[in-house]
Amino acid sequence: MSTSLAGTAALVTGGGSGIGLACARRLAADGAIVTLCGRTEERLARAAKEISTKEIGAIDIGARNIEVRHIVADVTDEEQIAAAVAFAAEPAPLRAVVHSAGGSTSIGPIGGLDTDAWRATLELNATGTMLTLKHAANQMARTGGGAFVAISSIASSNTHRWFGAYGVSKAAVDHLVALAADELGGAGIRVNGIRPGLVRTELVGGIAEPGPILDDYLACMPLGRVGEPEDIAAAARFLAGPDSSWMTGQVINVDGGHHLRRGPDLRAMFEPMFGAGALDGVPEVPGPEAP
Repeated sequence: MSTSLAGTAALVTGGGSGIGLACARRLAADGAIVTLCGRTEERLARAAKEISTKEIGAIDIGARNIEVRHIVADVTDEEQIAAAVAFAAEPAPLRAVVHSAGGSTSIGPIGGLDTDAWRATLELNATGTMLTLKHAANQMARTGGGAFVAISSIASSNTHRWFGAYGVSKAAVDHLVALAADELGGAGIRVNGIRPGLVRTELVGGIAEPGPILDDYLACMPLGRVGEPEDIAAAARFLAGPDSSWMTGQVINVDGGHHLRRGPDLRAMFEPMFGAGALDGVPEVPGPEAP
C-alpha cells in the first residue's frame, strides 16, 4: 500500500459495516486518519477497533500506525452530519469522503407503495448524500480541496422492478454527483460515484444465497460472481486518491458487468408478498361485502 493519503483526514459514512467498513480499511491502509460515521455506537466502536488494531484482512500496512475515530450521526440530520464533518477534519485536512450510508424501506408494486416509506428512502439516500456533500464541500474548500465519493447502485441505471424508491433515490445521487462536480471543480473538489452491483453484505439478506434469484443475477453478469465489499473499496480508494486527480463527475459501475444486461428478476421473492397480479400492475379488486 502507498502512503498517498498520509497527513490527511477521511470520513466514511455508513462505516460500521459492509461496503463502508471495507472503504474505511482501504483509506486507513493508505495513510489517512479515518473517521467512521453511522447511527450505532456499538457497531462503530467495534469497526474502529478492528481497523486500528490492524485486523484488516489481506491488506499489508507494515509497521504503519493506523488511526481510526468514530462519531455517531444520522446523515439525514443536518446538525449531526455537520458535526461529523467538523470532527473528521480536526486532526488533519479533510481530503476524502466516502458516502456509503444508505438503504431502503420502500418495496413493492407502484400501485401499493407506502408513501411514508417512499419519502423516508428518498430522505436517506438523496437528502443524506446532499447534506454530507454540502458540509464536506464547505470544509474542503477552506483547506485546498478534496475528493467526494458517493456510493450509488446499479438500481439507479437498470430498473429493479418492485424496488420502490430505492432506484429512484440512487438516480438522484447520480445526478447530484454530476451537478456537484460541475459546480465544485473551481474549489479543487472532485465528486465521483460508484454503482455497485450485487455485493455480499448483510443488507442483501438471502438474495446472495443459492436459489433462483441469485441464478438470475449471475446470468446477468458477464463476470458471473457476487461482488465483495473489497471490490467496491478498491474503486473508492482510487477515486478518493491522487491517482484519479483528473477525474470528476464520473459514476463507475463496479458490478461484474451487470449493467450491460438487465435488472434482476425478483419475482420469486416478491410474488409471495404481494401476489402475481400486483406485480403485473393489476391491483386486487375487493369483492362485495357480505350483507
